[in-house]
Amino acid sequence: MRQITCDLHVHTTCSDASRSVLQVMEYAQMIGLTHIAVTDHDTMKGVDLAQEIGREMGIRVIPGVEITTRDEETGRSVHMLCYLPKNREVLEHFLNQTLKNRREQKLKMAEKIQKLYPCLTPQLVEDYARDSASVHECHIMQPLCDMGYTNTAIGSLMESLISSKGSCYVPSRYPSTEEAAKAVREAGGIAVVAHAQQFDSFGMIERYAERHLIHGVEVWHPRNDKTSRERLELLAETYGLLKTGGSDYHGQYARNPKPLGCCGCTEAEAEALLEWQDLRK
Repeated sequence: MRQITCDLHVHTTCSDASRSVLQVMEYAQMIGLTHIAVTDHDTMKGVDLAQEIGREMGIRVIPGVEITTRDEETGRSVHMLCYLPKNREVLEHFLNQTLKNRREQKLKMAEKIQKLYPCLTPQLVEDYARDSASVHECHIMQPLCDMGYTNTAIGSLMESLISSKGSCYVPSRYPSTEEAAKAVREAGGIAVVAHAQQFDSFGMIERYAERHLIHGVEVWHPRNDKTSRERLELLAETYGLLKTGGSDYHGQYARNPKPLGCCGCTEAEAEALLEWQDLRK
């Protein structure tokens, strides 16, 4: 039986989770994790602090980021995890446009919602997003939750307002998956395709693996069922890809919240990721 002591897919208040870097690290220590990767959406804002805290706690913090992309061939979303970038400035320069686009998109949605709920101003939304590198759905919905319009930030009211079919939805703009893969390569990072089952990314994985544009796949994730895990393991074996795993922890800001460490890697699997980076030096 695999002993899970490493969670390589974790979010904090630096993007769209409900718990701060310190709170996440305290939780990781409490449950006995040996390795953790902070992989906030399109930002590495929390990585340095997590590493500093991790050194004091004896937890290895692997720097990472989850990049939001769109596959030009299928039009579907693809989330790409980048681990251990050697040149963060290159990657952050690439990500800055996504952060800007997301902020503009979410504030436009907030303006629409304000017509229905006058108390929800764009400035209030930005206040709720003060710890984040951008503005996310939770920063729109938590004020409405606090004001008593709903009992949960991520729920039916959010779906009716700002899901892709919601009355106040504004379309988003994200880079292509190929652009992201090339940015990861330029930054000297390790590109891993996240939660393939969620967006049906299996075909994309084959295409990108054949072109050596990715280095790994996230096999163990709460949204990957047994069939998907087996399929991903086969793809990893076929193309010589790394296998990673993580909980995709968001605290309470998730449609189906999952606890930290509920899904992840063994220490040997996490060390394989670190060894891969050492071999590429």
